[in-house]
Amino acid sequence: MLSSLVVGPSTVSAILVLYLMLGMASLGAAFKTRAAAHSQLRLQVNAWWLIFPLVTLSLLFYPLGPALLALLICILALRELKRHHRGVQRHFLINCITVLALAALLSWRQPLFATILLPGLVLLQLACFLFRKQTGRLLLLLFFSTCCGISFIIQLMHLPFTAETKVAWLFYLFALTALNDIGQFIVGKSFGKQKIAERISPNKTWQGLIGGILCSLLASVMLGSYLQLAALPQLLFYALLLSLGGFAGDMLFSAAKRFLGIKDFSSLIPGHGGILDRADSLVVTAPLLYFAIYFSHQGFSG
Repeated sequence: MLSSLVVGPSTVSAILVLYLMLGMASLGAAFKTRAAAHSQLRLQVNAWWLIFPLVTLSLLFYPLGPALLALLICILALRELKRHHRGVQRHFLINCITVLALAALLSWRQPLFATILLPGLVLLQLACFLFRKQTGRLLLLLFFSTCCGISFIIQLMHLPFTAETKVAWLFYLFALTALNDIGQFIVGKSFGKQKIAERISPNKTWQGLIGGILCSLLASVMLGSYLQLAALPQLLFYALLLSLGGFAGDMLFSAAKRFLGIKDFSSLIPGHGGILDRADSLVVTAPLLYFAIYFSHQGFSG
């Protein structure tokens, strides 16, 4: 099926508005940092011109596009984690590739098993890590968690909606996750004073968290209403859930970085770090949105 028959006009309009907002942000960052061409702020804003087109292409080539995007994130995550593994590389790679193949197969063909088996593997790795706090165990836990969380991008495509609605929900997920991160960053940088957990993530403040929640609430109501995805109470609930989930994902991966003694997982994305520094929120928000929609739909259909 042609992408133009899958991506609805409302979703296309919303994507264009997002690009317009990004363009305005780029101009603002360029003006503010005109004396420093390689400032952190300019690098972070400009990096979204790499991220947004990848997400857009994945939506345009639905259903293969989102699946390939999920696979790309997991492969890049494996590449980053492998750099920090000090043990036998072969054993680590075999374990990771096995889990990646299992996640891809189950998510695409057996979504019910994926929702049970993949989280089970994550819990098993978590238990192993808590029992023996080894770097190798932590890296496996991070990879298992990434595969499990990102696989729910594919799970969302199994929900009982039209293809056009599924694409709209995927766009909603990506947009809310990104805007929550951006809202937390901007408000935290501008007004942040009270640290939440300075030893884990020094830049996280209560003001930033509240800013991210407010940004998510506004974006969810505007975007969800425009795309006709859900009623207002549900959109408010989804916004709060994804905002807190995104924050939790960021904190969990930050704690892992403190354990590993690193600032970023890599320098793949200028101004952001590695793929795991950018996708850490998505690892949590994707399954949260899937289950929220699933149980809401079950309740209405029942």
